[in-house]
Amino acid sequence: MSTLVELRNLTKNYGTGKPAVDNLSLTFESGRIIGLLGPNGSGKTTIIKMMNGLLQPTGGEILIDSHPPGPYTKSIISYLPERTYLEAGRTVSDLIGYFSDFYEDFRPERALEMIRTLGIDEKARVKTLSKGTKEKVQLILVMSRDAKLYILDEPIAGVDPAARDYIIRTIINNYNRNASVLICTHLISDIEDILDEVIFLMKGHLVLRGTKQEIMDKYGVSVDKHFREVFKC
Repeated sequence: MSTLVELRNLTKNYGTGKPAVDNLSLTFESGRIIGLLGPNGSGKTTIIKMMNGLLQPTGGEILIDSHPPGPYTKSIISYLPERTYLEAGRTVSDLIGYFSDFYEDFRPERALEMIRTLGIDEKARVKTLSKGTKEKVQLILVMSRDAKLYILDEPIAGVDPAARDYIIRTIINNYNRNASVLICTHLISDIEDILDEVIFLMKGHLVLRGTKQEIMDKYGVSVDKHFREVFKC
């Protein structure tokens, strides 16, 4: 494995008091599925947005495949934001064509296979789809790229348990095995079995980092149970 992401003394201050991210240093290795976990206000989404170049750090540095966020990193990151961004008037087929034109590493045949497996109408417009189906379509598009880094912000929030199972299977069956997957979620019990390691954050600081097995060996409980104990939730 090689280092794919480096956060060096990363800080983000919105000017409202304490920093959202405070002098944080982390590295992410390639070929790993990593859970970025923490309560609301812990800095998870701020970190993700800075990695995607949507926010500028107040201090410190981000390197992704040895490059700062910019055109190159956008070409190797496949990003699923927390909120649906699909244009309401487009059809599912339109979206597959759009991703094919926009991303060189997009695999339309992979997307079509998953769309058809789910029985989703390729001619349906986004505005006619249920919330759960929109979530599935968006994830399928993201996971149909051969990216180096997949960043998934709350990929299973707001969908029913059966849909969660499908989404989790989609993640583990379709990502590039030389890539890394960074998952931000509150639904830890649903995804902890697929995680290679977890990172606990609190108020922009690192609280804990380790594998699922290390946490179970040290604390005698699951990742979800230890998270609840640490953060009293």
